[in-house]
Amino acid sequence: MNGPAPVLVSDAGPVRTLTLNRPGRRNALDPTMIDALDKALTDAEADTGIGCLILSGSGKSFCSGADLQHFLSVRGIPGGPTKFLRRVSAVVTRLERNRLPVVAAVHGHVVAGGLELALACDVVVASEGTLIGDGHIRNNLLPAAGSSVRLPRKVGDSMARWLALTGALLSAEQLTATGWLHAVVPHPELTTTAAELAAELAAAAGPAQSAFKSLLHDLTGLHEDDGLAAELTEFEKHWNNTDVPAALTAFLHRRPDLPGEETP
Repeated sequence: MNGPAPVLVSDAGPVRTLTLNRPGRRNALDPTMIDALDKALTDAEADTGIGCLILSGSGKSFCSGADLQHFLSVRGIPGGPTKFLRRVSAVVTRLERNRLPVVAAVHGHVVAGGLELALACDVVVASEGTLIGDGHIRNNLLPAAGSSVRLPRKVGDSMARWLALTGALLSAEQLTATGWLHAVVPHPELTTTAAELAAELAAAAGPAQSAFKSLLHDLTGLHEDDGLAAELTEFEKHWNNTDVPAALTAFLHRRPDLPGEETP
């Protein structure tokens, strides 16, 4: 692989940290990063010495979403980026269903696909001032990696509808009342706080913890797999029936400092 690794891996005792590493793109998701994250999950699951994962982001943000330049590069292909997004959805779901508990240490921007990654984690700790939101509709997009399924469960139906239907970004402090964020801390304390939480989770690692985590995926109403499939179907229909590339091109022209990112 040429250039920096798209996902950095480091261990501290039984805790393994996976760091999204495209800082120049605010860790926007592309096929290479998704493949690297998938491999990192495979390696972690196979390592009996690992008891907990931390998912973090390098640079100024945790993750700004999918790389819009990749979306535009497949605009002439039937379904556009749907094949890529099926891959993203599968890896995000794998993150959620991993036998290991996962702590998300988020900062900067947690938007669209970045939010979907965080929603798949078991515990989320955020830096003060972190901007969090779904953001898809601001670029004439729909979610395709779990936001419509997981967001209402994590932040409540009312807040989920506000974030989904306005595309608004709220500060971490504004979301503390939802109970989704385990802690909001000064940025210099983010890494230490995440490590402390991960160490506590790792100390409880074992078959019972893994089994309990699996039980927590039981949903009321629509089964999660059906919801995820319906979400991807709606994304593809929307992509094929509306001029999404025009909206993405306009966004990229407005924000030349952030090429290829999904941040509104």
